[in-house]
Amino acid sequence: MWEHYRKTFIPIQLLILTIFFALIFYWKVPVPSAIVYLLVMEVFSIFGALWARRLRRMFARREEGLLPRDRY
Repeated sequence: MWEHYRKTFIPIQLLILTIFFALIFYWKVPVPSAIVYLLVMEVFSIFGALWARRLRRMFARREEGLLPRDRY
C-alpha cells in the first residue's frame, strides 16, 4: 500500500488542496465545512491506496494462474 501511496502522494495532495481552495474561494463554502471535505478526501486517499494494493495483488495472482479468470 505504501508503495502506491508514495508514488501518488504529491499529485493527490495537489488535487485535494486545489479542491479545498476552490471550495473556499470559488464556491464560498464556509471554512469549517471545507475542512471536513479536506479530511474526508485525505482519509479516502488512504482507502484508495489500500484498494489499489488489493487490486494489484488480485491481478498478480490471476496472471500467475492462481485465480480463475471468470470469477472476478
